[in-house]
Amino acid sequence: MCGRYASTKAPTDLADEFHAVDATQESSARADYNVAPTKDITVVVERHPRDDEGTQDPDACERTLRTVRWGLVPFFSKDPSAGARMVNARSETAAEKPSFRRALASRRCLFPAEGWYEWQRRDAVPDENGKKGKPTKQPYFTHYADGSSLAMAGIWEFWKPSGGEMAQKYPDGLVTASVLTTEAVGPLAQVHDRMPLVLDPSAWGSWLDPDADATDERVSALLAPPSPELVARFEIRPVSAQVNNVRNNGPELLERLPEREVREPLQLDLLS
Repeated sequence: MCGRYASTKAPTDLADEFHAVDATQESSARADYNVAPTKDITVVVERHPRDDEGTQDPDACERTLRTVRWGLVPFFSKDPSAGARMVNARSETAAEKPSFRRALASRRCLFPAEGWYEWQRRDAVPDENGKKGKPTKQPYFTHYADGSSLAMAGIWEFWKPSGGEMAQKYPDGLVTASVLTTEAVGPLAQVHDRMPLVLDPSAWGSWLDPDADATDERVSALLAPPSPELVARFEIRPVSAQVNNVRNNGPELLERLPEREVREPLQLDLLS
C-alpha cells in the first residue's frame, strides 16, 4: 500500500517538471514531508478546456496542477467519509470495482512526490527475561536517487451531495483521488509486498490522455509493475519512526537512520 509520502517542491517547480500549468493558486504552499490520507494534495491532470458555457474543445488539451483531497469518495457515496478508506486502489482490480472503474476509465492523474514511505514488519524480540514483546515496523523511504520527482499513477473523482446537510457543508462538492498500487518489484519486495504504481516520464502522456479509456492498450499496458530499469533508479533508506506520527513534519523525516539503530538492516545493493 501507499499510506504516506513526501511532497516538498513548490507548485511552480512541479509545473515546470511536469510541463503543466499551475492551477492550484498555492504557489507559496508549505513543503509537506509527511503527506497523509485526507490531506489536500497536488495532482497533475489533463483535460479538454471548456469555454464560459462549459463546452469542451475536443481539439485542445491542457495539463494542469490541481488541489484535491487524498482519499477517493465514490460518486455514489452518501457522504465523504468513505474517502478515508480509499487512499489506494489495486491496479489489478480497479477496472472491476464500482468505486474505481469510472475514475480509471476517464479521470486519471499523477501524484507528484519526492518519494514514499513504507513499513517493514519485524517480528517481536524476546526481552532478557524471555518475554515476547510486540512486533515492530521499520519505516523506509524510497525515492529517485537523482532527486527528480516520482509520478505515482492515480485516479480522481468528483462527488456532489444530493441534498440536505451534506449539500450545505459541501456546496461545491469534493474532488478526491487515490493512488494506484501494484506488486512490489525486486528489492522493494523485501520491505513490503505492494508499492505505488510509479510511471516513467515516457508514460505520463498516455496515462493522462483524456480520450483514452481503461481498455485502451496504451493505458492497460501501464497497469503492471514497473520495469527493472525504472526500479534501478530508486534508492531505499531506513528512516526514523518519527514519520509514524502525522504531526511530525520536517526534513529530518527523510534523513537516513544510522545502521546501528536499524534492527535487521536490509541487505540490498539498492541501498546506498
